[in-house]
Amino acid sequence: MTSESTPPTGPLGDAFETIAIEEEMKTSYLDYAMSVIVSRALPDVRDGLKPVHRRIIHAMNEGGYVANKPYKKSARIVGDVMGKYHPHGDSAIYDSMVRMAQNFSLRLPLIDGQGNFGSMDGDRAAAMRYTEARMAKSAHALIDDIDNDTVDFQPNYDDSQREPTVLPARFPNLLVNGAGGIAVGMATNIPPHNLGEVLDGCMAVIEDPHITIEGLMEYIKAPDFPTGGLIMGKQGIHNAIHTGRGSIMMRGRTEIEERPKNREAIIITEVPYQVNKARMVATMAECVRDKRIEGISDIRDESDRHGVRVVVEIKRDAMAEVVLNQLFKFTPLQTSFGVNMLALDKGRPQQMNLKEILQAFVTFREEVIRRRTIFLLGKARDKAHLLVGLAIAVANIDEIIRLIRAASNPQVAREQLMEREWPAGEVVPLIELIDEPGRMVNENGNYKLSEIQARGILELRLHRLTGLERDKIADDLRALGVDIKELLSILGSRDKLYGILRDELEEMREKFATPRRTSLEESELEHDIEDLIQREEMVVTVTNTGYIKRVPLSTYRAQRRGGKGRSGMSMRNEDFVSQVFVVNTHTPVLFFSSTGIVYKLKVYRLPLGSPTARGQAMVNILPLDKGETITTMMPLPEDESTWNEMFVMFSTASGGVRRNSLSDFTNVMVNG
Repeated sequence: MTSESTPPTGPLGDAFETIAIEEEMKTSYLDYAMSVIVSRALPDVRDGLKPVHRRIIHAMNEGGYVANKPYKKSARIVGDVMGKYHPHGDSAIYDSMVRMAQNFSLRLPLIDGQGNFGSMDGDRAAAMRYTEARMAKSAHALIDDIDNDTVDFQPNYDDSQREPTVLPARFPNLLVNGAGGIAVGMATNIPPHNLGEVLDGCMAVIEDPHITIEGLMEYIKAPDFPTGGLIMGKQGIHNAIHTGRGSIMMRGRTEIEERPKNREAIIITEVPYQVNKARMVATMAECVRDKRIEGISDIRDESDRHGVRVVVEIKRDAMAEVVLNQLFKFTPLQTSFGVNMLALDKGRPQQMNLKEILQAFVTFREEVIRRRTIFLLGKARDKAHLLVGLAIAVANIDEIIRLIRAASNPQVAREQLMEREWPAGEVVPLIELIDEPGRMVNENGNYKLSEIQARGILELRLHRLTGLERDKIADDLRALGVDIKELLSILGSRDKLYGILRDELEEMREKFATPRRTSLEESELEHDIEDLIQREEMVVTVTNTGYIKRVPLSTYRAQRRGGKGRSGMSMRNEDFVSQVFVVNTHTPVLFFSSTGIVYKLKVYRLPLGSPTARGQAMVNILPLDKGETITTMMPLPEDESTWNEMFVMFSTASGGVRRNSLSDFTNVMVNG
């Protein structure tokens, strides 16, 4: 038997620990959530990349799949990424790589693809064994200087390789290409922007760190989507730029084209960002079939490799502007982009506005340039240190040769070279020019060699002793002295460092900046569809079984003597017309149901039919429940300002009576 104080043990003798299941669930779930947030779903504010994208670019750079070399099979690239850095499924890597090559997904594609990399119609890319790829020039701008100790590296998943924690990006990729991702408990959705505008914003932040967001909006007007289109209104942009959250209304670019025989056609040349064009065309066709949109005779997708062209043919008696507004309302030709600018800043997910993102990038580039300068200074000093030793050796060549010949082995020769003090002579100005800490000429004008210098002297080739080579050593030292002085001045002057940063941003603009593709419409979602509905007198007919239609009053003409009249309705034997009234297309009509619910529609929303048509069942027009029927219809005055002075009287079968002000029915929800 075991005592109560002895913890229970397993079959191998190891002790069990008792823990609360809720604590373990909480800890494990938080660990999982943070892993997804930091290592998978959210981009870094500095280079705008998620780990998979960063690993793809790094692996391609390491493998030599660069812009000035031939394309390589995508499968080969995916294999490198998966084997060395990203131990996940090949499809996850390839899908990420495909998106980086799509010019309709990224404003500045990072991969140059050859083959089928998908389309705006939602077509998938060809299998990775068929496509080829290499780095785009823009990707080189993200990874330049990575060998100059500009960023930190970390072990890969099996500690066999080293991978960068971030790329030393030369342009704000997070804003230029945007990002989208769903983590655990949070998500990000950042729209792409115009590179030239973003770089202008960066330089404005450098010039004035206290610039307001309104000041930045002078440079960065709005997102710039790769598929073009229009952005409607400024309110959504204002919210997104100021708070990091907002909704931007997008529209496709359209024009109305005149056709023969007094007909018109709507031509769609650009679609909203991330809208599947084929699905959009299918939705349009469904709206026509369901009679939600009237006036369309044909829809054709004539898009080709040169661009988007969707043709919507308009019927002769329809207005193209009205149909266009219906397309905006019922199809993805108008859609919204929900902005949520969430990114990793110093390893923590942060909701950031435009200025915070630009400031984070400028601070990062300042650190990259400083680290690069320190690295180049160290390399220059190392090279200068070796050249000083060679210059000392050349100045004392006879004594050096005598010492080496007398030495029994290289180690003894190296030690003797390091022990002696060598006259610097003509090398003194060069040593002072280099200004290496702790390696100056002493008061006697002598210089002591280091181990590195001694090794360099022992490896000195005889051709370096010629006159030309001696002069070259001196020239190299002078050039290095100038470089070292310049590098030290950069580290000692913030203005000089920012000058380099500005020059690099200007270089990015010259290489990659292009004009805006997305236009900004200043006005808000201006006109209601009613503004484009022609005012016309209509005859509304309702049958006993719940069928309704509207017919233009002009269809019915006065009969002359001996005329036969015309058919006014086609219906079943058991049905009959219960209500007929003449109203305007803009007249609101109240529909009272058998369950006490009231619905409101404008007359132009009712189905248009011919005099002989039966009409459409009201159950297909109004959201009626099973068994619910419309008992009464009441046209209202078109001018709502007069409703306060008017009343509606209700009476029930059981004798109840009441009255309501007509203004009570001003705001009726879609579902009654």
